[in-house]
Amino acid sequence: MATILHPNHLTATPRPASSDALLFRYQSVRATSLALAAPLSAEDAMVQSMPDASPAKWHLAHTTWFFERFVLATQDGYRGIEPAWDVLFNSYYQSVGPMHPRPQRGLLSRPTLPAVLAYRLQVDDRIERALTAGGLDDDAQRRIVLGLHHEQQHQELLLTDIKHALWCNPLRPAYREDLRVATAPAAPLQWVARDEQLGHVGAPAWPEADGFAFDNESPRHRVLVPAHALASRPVSNAEYRAFIDAGGYRDPALWLSDGWALASAAGWSHPLYWEAELEHEFTLAGLRAIDPHAPVCHLSQYEADAFARWAGARLPTETEWETQAAAQPLRGNFLDNDALHPQPARRSSAPLQQLFGDVWEWTSSAYLPYPGFQPMAGSLGEYNGKFMSGQCVLRGGSCATPRDHMRTSYRNFFHAQDRWQFSGVRLARDAA
Repeated sequence: MATILHPNHLTATPRPASSDALLFRYQSVRATSLALAAPLSAEDAMVQSMPDASPAKWHLAHTTWFFERFVLATQDGYRGIEPAWDVLFNSYYQSVGPMHPRPQRGLLSRPTLPAVLAYRLQVDDRIERALTAGGLDDDAQRRIVLGLHHEQQHQELLLTDIKHALWCNPLRPAYREDLRVATAPAAPLQWVARDEQLGHVGAPAWPEADGFAFDNESPRHRVLVPAHALASRPVSNAEYRAFIDAGGYRDPALWLSDGWALASAAGWSHPLYWEAELEHEFTLAGLRAIDPHAPVCHLSQYEADAFARWAGARLPTETEWETQAAAQPLRGNFLDNDALHPQPARRSSAPLQQLFGDVWEWTSSAYLPYPGFQPMAGSLGEYNGKFMSGQCVLRGGSCATPRDHMRTSYRNFFHAQDRWQFSGVRLARDAA
C-alpha cells in the first residue's frame, strides 16, 4: 500500500534513480488522491450536487478503473477484480462498453467507500508488482503515465466538486478548517505589450517527445500573433466588485447574447460562492471574508467576457497567452502549496504575474484541434478529441492543480457557462 501523504509533503521527498521513477510517481500521485479524500466522511464522498460534478468516491474508483482497464487488462490472461463495476466507473469511453448515467453517480451507495478503497489497494498492488518485476512493456508504462495525469485532473475535480456539494449544504461546512489565510496588497495592474510576431505554440507529440503532453496539445506549430498587450496579473476581487457596483450584471450591452439570457434566467448577480451582501465567499475552508486583493474566481466565460468589455478590454486568445507564457518560469500557487484558494499577486520582477496557478484564465478561443491533430489510438482516442465542439479554452492551472501536472502548452476546456472550477480572468487588449 502506498503511504498516505499530505499533498504539500510530496515535493520535499527526494526522487529516486530513473529505474524507479515511474513506481515512485505512481505511489505519490495515488497517495495524494487518498490524502485529498481523507477529510471526507463516507456521506460526503457519495454526494453529487449537480450533473456536471461527481462524488469523491466515484473519482477514487474511476481513476482506479482507468489503470485496471487500460493497463492491467491489456496483459495476457488478466482477470478483472470486479467486472460488474465496469459499467459503474466507465466515464465516457463508448468503445469500451456501457456506462452508468453521469447525472446519477450520486445514487451509487454500493459499492461502499471501504469497498472502493479496497479496490484501489488491489489495483495498486498489481500495478506496483508488475512495475517492480519489469513485467510491463513500453506501451503499458506510457499508459500508466497517461493514467497518472488523468488522476491529477480528477484530484482537482474532486476538490471543485466537493466544494460545490458542501456549498449546497445550508450549514456551509468546511472541507478543511486548517487552510491558511494569506493576504497582501495586490500589485498594481500594468500592461505588457508584444509586437506582432511569428511564434510557436503547442507541444511535440507524446510519447515521441521527452515530456508528457495530452494529444490535444499537439502538434507544435507556427502561428502569427498580432500585436497585443496582456494585463500583468489576473483581475482582483475588488476590481470585479467595482463591475458589480457599476451595474455590470444589469447591462445587456456588456454581455454576449447567450450569457445575458443565462445570467438573467439564473438570477446571477455576483460570482459563484459569493454571498449576496458581497462581503463573504464560500471556500474550501468554509465561509470567509472576501479578500479584495486576491484574484476573482468561479466566473463563467460569459462573466469574464462581460467584465472585459466593461473594462475596455477583451479576453486573450490562447496563442497570445501561450506565446507570452513561454518566457515565464512555471511557478505559482498550486495544489502543492496547500492553500486551496487563490492568493494575492505579490510584487515581482516578472512582467506577468500569476500566469500559473491561482485561477484558470478564460481565453476567447474555442476548443478546437490544432492543424494536423491526431488523437491517441484506440479507445484512448476518446480522451480529448471528441469534446472539440462548443467549449472554450482556459490556461495556466489553478490553486487546485498539481504543480507537476502543469505545462505552458496545457489546454483546459469547459463550457462558457461553467462556474464551479477555479476560473478567473486576465485582460488583454489590442495594440494601441
